[in-house]
Amino acid sequence: MTDDDEQVEEEFRSLLEGLRTTLPGVQLVTAFLLTVPLYPTYDSLDGSERAAYYVAFVSAIVASLLLMAPSSHQRLRSKHSVARHHRSHLDVAVRITVVGSSIFAVAITAVTFMVTSIVLGTGLAIVVAAGVALVTLWSWYYLPLVVFRRN
Repeated sequence: MTDDDEQVEEEFRSLLEGLRTTLPGVQLVTAFLLTVPLYPTYDSLDGSERAAYYVAFVSAIVASLLLMAPSSHQRLRSKHSVARHHRSHLDVAVRITVVGSSIFAVAITAVTFMVTSIVLGTGLAIVVAAGVALVTLWSWYYLPLVVFRRN
């Protein structure tokens, strides 16, 4: 195995380790969303709350699928080559992870809107969901892409 192959393997392992800490949060939100329609109060949701629920539900499911994909790739590819991962495979896995994380951010924002709307009303739900979206954009994207890049 070359030095580049070893570096790709290490980066892929690092990506998978990061996903091991991310996936439980995604699964928790998805599990919550799976139970929402089973509660009697689901029938009392208004149109915007139901729309937010559906956006959150579909986003959480798609995010789950995308964020699990790199580990599936790793299992499927490990038997097919001595150097299990190539740079292009790592690049695709990173892109899938970024897209999955972005879609999960949509799920978090939508579920925040839905729950806050039920508890405190639509007006405050918009403000709180916007705040959650801003914190996510700042901490997940602005810091690593702008602040850390400068350093």
